[in-house]
Amino acid sequence: MTATAAFRTRMIVCFAIIYIVWGSSYLATSVGVHHLPPFLFAGVRFTLAGLALIVIARARGERIAFDLDDLRQLLVMALAWVVISNGFNVWGLQWVASGQAALLNVTSSFWIAIFGMFGARGQPIDRRTAVGLALGFLGTLAIVWPRAGFSTAHLVPQFGILLGCMGWAAGTIYYRSVHTRLGILAFTGLQMCLGGLLMASLGLGLGEQREWAWNWPGMLAMGYLTVFSSCLAYAAYAWLTQHTTPARVATYGYVNPAIAALLGWRVLDEELSAVALGGMAVILAGVVLVNWPEEVSAPESPG
Repeated sequence: MTATAAFRTRMIVCFAIIYIVWGSSYLATSVGVHHLPPFLFAGVRFTLAGLALIVIARARGERIAFDLDDLRQLLVMALAWVVISNGFNVWGLQWVASGQAALLNVTSSFWIAIFGMFGARGQPIDRRTAVGLALGFLGTLAIVWPRAGFSTAHLVPQFGILLGCMGWAAGTIYYRSVHTRLGILAFTGLQMCLGGLLMASLGLGLGEQREWAWNWPGMLAMGYLTVFSSCLAYAAYAWLTQHTTPARVATYGYVNPAIAALLGWRVLDEELSAVALGGMAVILAGVVLVNWPEEVSAPESPG
């Protein structure tokens, strides 16, 4: 296999991981926050996942020692990707339905593409990409709106989820400009562990330890999110942010709600209408437009 073919294969696998795993994470997170206090739930999950990634990175021979510049970058990423993004989402999912949260998270794709236009590695949005993003948004509306809609009863948690989306997008673009001698797994594990400790500290400060209960639904949700959503999908996403355009990375925000809708139909016996199926087809068309093959070569990996 040539270097270019191997690079394309790795990119396809990474996209498949973030599409499928994060699409299922809405269901798992909703289960978790209804059985465990939100910030401790998220804090323990990210701390464990971060420690696991650090161990794997060390076993692979990656450097895990960091200096003050690394610490500054790790702290920014921990705040953006864990505390702000996931923190607002787990808090909001106590009141917002998982399908509606999936729709609200589509806004991350817009912010990633928009923020990605600026900076040293700015990528302009061409007409084809703009059409693909618009199609993805329309398809997502068709899937989620009929069964979730917008509730005016929970405007504050909805706004919180939107703030979390902006934090995720900002962290994504910031990570593209990170210069560190740490490998991708080591950097991801360290920022995840740091963010998890910050989230857990917030939960303890709010007295959430009094609400902690050992139960199977909560533990299973935490285990799934720790291993698959945090360790596997975060590592794949971190690699993609370094090796493809922000607009292409942003397509995960359109595919995830489709996966969430399918799981709701299959697991929770929710209705999956013809309109929703049509929306999935529109999403697929948008993803194809944004990710239309170009002549690429495998770049030298920064990590």
